[in-house]
Amino acid sequence: MESSSIRHIIQNIPKAELHLHIEGTLEPDLLFSLAAKNKVSLPYSSPEAVKAAYTFNNLQEFLDIYYAGASVLLHEEDFYLLTRAYLHKAHEQKVVHTEMFFDPQTHTSRGIPFGTVIRGINRAREEAHAELGITSHLIMCFLRHLDEASAIKTLQQALPWKDSFLGVGLDSSEKGNPPSKFRHVFEMAKAKGFMTVAHAGEEGPAGYIDEALDLLNVDRIDHGNRSVDSPELVSRLRERQLALTMCPLSNLKLKVHTDLSQHPAKRLMEQGVLVTVNSDDPAYFGGYVNENYMALAEALHLNATDIATLAGNSFKASFLDPITKNQWLQTLHDQYGPKDTNTQ
Repeated sequence: MESSSIRHIIQNIPKAELHLHIEGTLEPDLLFSLAAKNKVSLPYSSPEAVKAAYTFNNLQEFLDIYYAGASVLLHEEDFYLLTRAYLHKAHEQKVVHTEMFFDPQTHTSRGIPFGTVIRGINRAREEAHAELGITSHLIMCFLRHLDEASAIKTLQQALPWKDSFLGVGLDSSEKGNPPSKFRHVFEMAKAKGFMTVAHAGEEGPAGYIDEALDLLNVDRIDHGNRSVDSPELVSRLRERQLALTMCPLSNLKLKVHTDLSQHPAKRLMEQGVLVTVNSDDPAYFGGYVNENYMALAEALHLNATDIATLAGNSFKASFLDPITKNQWLQTLHDQYGPKDTNTQ
């Protein structure tokens, strides 16, 4: 099928996005606008200079700029504007449901109250649902380069806002920070009824994915690229239908893969693994969810059935309620006829 036909399908097919850091949607224009409003000095002369700095050799180089950018987020209105901009962009790309990560420690460490962050995000979510019909969940992530005590403190700070987010996750620098470091806080979160996810197997080894499954008891793996290194792990993911939230352009930008033709998404799909496509930190990595679908389709020669399968997987892997999940899967079946739209 011609790329124009695939592009048309990608642009129009309903989809969910499950791996998206709201702080990673801070576009340079908004960054400069908020910096001026909040009188925050930036080490860049213009939005174009910021974009020119988005050349990374690894995850840590990206994180250094990512955390610097977050310094302009000070007030509830800032978090509202950030989240509103993403939700409108997602709506344009036919994202009908999104499960957004946020990193409270990035802000509370600067003296920003937890409530300031979540009130701003929630106001944008509620408004977007009313105006655009897009649904969303929040997942609070712990920064793995910090210690578990900080994560436990963050969980305790978040409990008064328990009804505002449905899960916890684990992100930031993976190397040297295995999932086992956060076993106790994840046990605490599970006991409070939260869903759990964790970044694993992006820069870290397949063993980190095993740890996330065995020690953190996660409901989903974020990234999971290195799962291809372990046939036993692939079998395990397939049998449990435990999803991977993969992010192609992020992987390319951060040198996880030097070429997207090396990306394991299609190999994993062919082995029955529940693969999804997401944008991670789109302002920094050069594309939102549709650009990620298109880049992967071109690199791996995906066809219309593959695209429909990936869109279906995004709903299967979501934390939507079963009725809503089935409704979207039925819509996909009716409109695009993917091979497998059976719910789990």
